[in-house]
Amino acid sequence: MHDRPTWDNLWKWLVGLTACGALGWFAFVRGENVPLLWMVDLGFHELGHLVTRWLPEVVMAMAGSINQVAVPLGIAVYFLWARRDLLAGALCLAWASTSAQNASVYIADAPYQRLQLIGGFHDWAFVLGPDHFNVLNRAAFIGGAVKYFGILMWLVAVGLCVAGLCGVGIGPTVPTAAGPTDDHMVGEGRLTR
Repeated sequence: MHDRPTWDNLWKWLVGLTACGALGWFAFVRGENVPLLWMVDLGFHELGHLVTRWLPEVVMAMAGSINQVAVPLGIAVYFLWARRDLLAGALCLAWASTSAQNASVYIADAPYQRLQLIGGFHDWAFVLGPDHFNVLNRAAFIGGAVKYFGILMWLVAVGLCVAGLCGVGIGPTVPTAAGPTDDHMVGEGRLTR
């Protein structure tokens, strides 16, 4: 039997659902960077370039956008898989979705190079240009695919919050014979094993 939300824990799920909604609204409705969060994404983007500096330049150029999506996605997987924490996983997945939206805009801009950059060259114009993949004419399609991947992640994040509101996957209310553990906390948004 699964635990249903109580008045004591319902607020967490409502705040989580509202946060996911706000992230999706900024990224997918308004098409803007999420305030403050975009700076974290930028830091992970630049870190992706830094840690792959020793690899071929085309890989280093792609690594920025890949890293800015992979880090929050990896954190979401950690919370969902290792910690069995639906709420934290959903919020990190929503963050990854906004980062994917941000990367999709950058990719689609490759043929035009209109975005203001913090320095250097346009990563995706370099990657998709004639010196490497020679598919600048496909930049909008590739950017669109990344955007739809972001929308899919966002929908999963919202679905996880709704599942938490409904009490789906939340641990039992009665401690096991071995005694209470983190995996059996009531209403804390942890999945049962």
